[in-house]
Amino acid sequence: MTRAQLSLGLALPVSWLREDFLVAPGNEAALGWLDRWPDWPQHTLVLHGAPGCGKTHLAHVWAVAAGGRIIAPADLRADTVDALARQPLCLDDADGSADPVALFHLVNLMRERGHGLLLTGSRPPAQWPYTLPDLMSRLKAMQAVGIAEPDDALLGAVLVKLFADRQLAVGEEVIRYLVPRIERSFHAARHWVAALDAAALAEGRAVTVVLARRLLEADG
Repeated sequence: MTRAQLSLGLALPVSWLREDFLVAPGNEAALGWLDRWPDWPQHTLVLHGAPGCGKTHLAHVWAVAAGGRIIAPADLRADTVDALARQPLCLDDADGSADPVALFHLVNLMRERGHGLLLTGSRPPAQWPYTLPDLMSRLKAMQAVGIAEPDDALLGAVLVKLFADRQLAVGEEVIRYLVPRIERSFHAARHWVAALDAAALAEGRAVTVVLARRLLEADG
């Protein structure tokens, strides 16, 4: 499959393998807590961080190790709670859109049955917007660990990986140019890699410092 074909709307391949997770000071604590499974307080853990920081990747790593399943908020309903609470489970993007009553019952059932429950969200659980008091009490009591925004070294490694995922060979000089000039966030890394890929494809050229400078200056 060529890069042109990938750019025409086909999904890019994603690897959730542990060896493909980029470890850095900002995410070491989160990885350490996942490795402590099943020694989690009350069998529960909340993993929080900005979109794109690696929460879903870590959830997949944990699910493989624990023999568990990953679900989305839409999968959690009153009529599915009992069936879901029969194995280790991760509720990805749990911070706001899940049915609060179903989530409350899920937390209770998972504790009663001794199954691991991993919740992920962009903010710490105390900031989740649920209004059910009993649910918020449970969430605030859970062990929570955050993933920080990337430092320069991790941001550079993330950019390299994102370009590689798009089958783009990019010189080190491009990475050195981008790291101090883009927002230090996973979201920004994804945005600029996608923008550079699209511009390079449209112009039939490689991703270079000249192209990166032009796009960043046009944005600024």
